Amino acid sequence: MQRQLSCLWKEPQAPKGYRAAVSLHGHTNHSKEGLYFIRDFAARNPILKFALATQDAKARRRSAISLDFTRAHWTPPLPPLAAFQVEREQIERGLGLTSMVSLTDHDSIEAPMLLRVIPEARRIPVSVEWSVPYMETVLHIGIHNLPSGRARAIMAQLAQYTKNPASGHLADLFKMLHDNPDVLIVLNHPMWDLAGVGKQRHIQIVCEFMAKLGMFVHAFELGGLRSWEENQAVLHLAEAWNQIVVGGGDRHGAEPSAVLNLTNAESFAEFVYELRRKQRSHVLFMPQYSEPFVLRMLQSLLDVIREYPEYPANSRRWDDRVFHPDRSGVLQPLSTLWNKPPAFIDIFFSTVRLLETAPVRKAAQTALAKPEHQMNFALELGQEAATQWKRAYGSRSFRTRTMKSTAWRTPAANLRRLQRNADSPF
Repeated sequence: MQRQLSCLWKEPQAPKGYRAAVSLHGHTNHSKEGLYFIRDFAARNPILKFALATQDAKARRRSAISLDFTRAHWTPPLPPLAAFQVEREQIERGLGLTSMVSLTDHDSIEAPMLLRVIPEARRIPVSVEWSVPYMETVLHIGIHNLPSGRARAIMAQLAQYTKNPASGHLADLFKMLHDNPDVLIVLNHPMWDLAGVGKQRHIQIVCEFMAKLGMFVHAFELGGLRSWEENQAVLHLAEAWNQIVVGGGDRHGAEPSAVLNLTNAESFAEFVYELRRKQRSHVLFMPQYSEPFVLRMLQSLLDVIREYPEYPANSRRWDDRVFHPDRSGVLQPLSTLWNKPPAFIDIFFSTVRLLETAPVRKAAQTALAKPEHQMNFALELGQEAATQWKRAYGSRSFRTRTMKSTAWRTPAANLRRLQRNADSPF
């Protein structure tokens, strides 16, 4: 196994000698993102809890609509072509490499299927982020490069399991996917406790999942929107399972992916072969990843709430892209359910938008910056990393027994950050 990790802002020469870079795990406006986290956060925040309760009472009184964060959802701002172009341009203009882009919306392949009729994107793989209910949580699995002729039929099978996990055919589904040598299966953000079951319990669930189905998982993801500390834990997890890692941007806004993959492959299928058969990966962290994590999350929020006047009339404002049940239970854009957003939302968003001014952003960068020594990944994942894993997370009894190299090298680099939005017919 050959695994390499680079940070571009430390060593500009990291991409030299490679033919292409691969962007994995990007979202478009075909991705439905849950809003249940607002309910959970409000339970811990008295001010937000009061504001939401007041708004709920008003909504009930004026329109007989109750706030329902379980069914409500939002969609990212970028349409498929714009999402594809922002990733392609970072790679081709910023790095001077050939680009491969895999867009993975939640439980939907509509974006890549639409893009396949556009000449510049016709080679895009058909990919998805599959929501897999597992024990008390939901795991997100990146499925890349589905066979286009069978993709919709496969998606119907995956959707059926997500809807009814009691069917018990999960192993069969993973085997079906794994048996296609051109398909890449990635456990996305494996250390992220999405369901809030607790750190230790989440790790236990992941280990039980790997013990039963790990033979069908080809890589763990280092996430562009996950913290240094969490990605470091993923590296330790990868060592514990003798697993290869790949970079996934998990982009939801307009910023291009903060983590890419370097390769000499000439096609996406060849890239999959490098990972699955040759067990070789080179993960490249882009300069935007070095910015403070909280600031990057706020930047994503800015992208989500920003108005896009060049887009169709029903998707320009943030409340056009947030959906909530009406009084009949039918999901509608918020913009059709109110005359204007509540005052407390406008005040909060106005405060966040201050980050778009240079002085405020610079002050936030200074206040939130971490010392350089806190932003380094472990250079060697041998016995020391294994010991750290055992000390931090307990038993390693689920570890796979294979003979794979665990040596890591960490080059570095520097690159000017590139951001560009593009118009799109989709």
